[in-house]
Amino acid sequence: MLFNEKERYLSSIIKLIKKGFIMKKIITTSLITATLLSGLQAEFSFGDMFKDMKEAAISLSKDAKDSVVSMKEGMVETSKSAERTVTNVSADAKDSTVKMSDDLKTSELSTSKDSRDTIISVSTDTKESLTNTTKDIKDAATMTSKDMKDTGISVSKNLNDATKTVSSDATTSVKTVSDNVNTVATTVSNDTVTSVKTVSDNANDAVKTISAEDYAEYMRLKNAAK
Repeated sequence: MLFNEKERYLSSIIKLIKKGFIMKKIITTSLITATLLSGLQAEFSFGDMFKDMKEAAISLSKDAKDSVVSMKEGMVETSKSAERTVTNVSADAKDSTVKMSDDLKTSELSTSKDSRDTIISVSTDTKESLTNTTKDIKDAATMTSKDMKDTGISVSKNLNDATKTVSSDATTSVKTVSDNVNTVATTVSNDTVTSVKTVSDNANDAVKTISAEDYAEYMRLKNAAK
């Protein structure tokens, strides 16, 4: 292997070491190989090789340190982000809890107020209904009592008027019947007296008539017997 090729080979290994693509075992193997190969070249320098190895180790250490620092910073940033996230979630949860508590309190107060207003309204309506019903019953009872009183007075008055009318009519009827009976009795008596007198007169006339005729007949018979 020519010196320039060895140099390029070592330079490639150093670049790979700096980039972190080659592990420690591969680096050691490569260095041994490079050492064996360097024995064939008179112009190879161990000083340069160790210098390059030192630079590679320093670079690797620096890269590892930078990686650890970056990892640390990443973890810190992740931790801070997580903390901020937890803080935000906690704040949001707290706000939500407070808001929910306020809403529940408002809802309970509103429900309590509505229930109280409803109870008061129902109580007022019931009281007014009872008052109106009592008033209506009282008015109805008063009206019924007045109507019954008026009806009783009217019935009593009508009964009195009817009784007076019946009594007056009965009195008039009795008087009329009595007057008619008296008139009839007087007429019958007059007719009877007249009839008796007529009969007596007729009887007397008949007796007188029969006697005169009998006497004439007697005289006729008597004369005929002579």
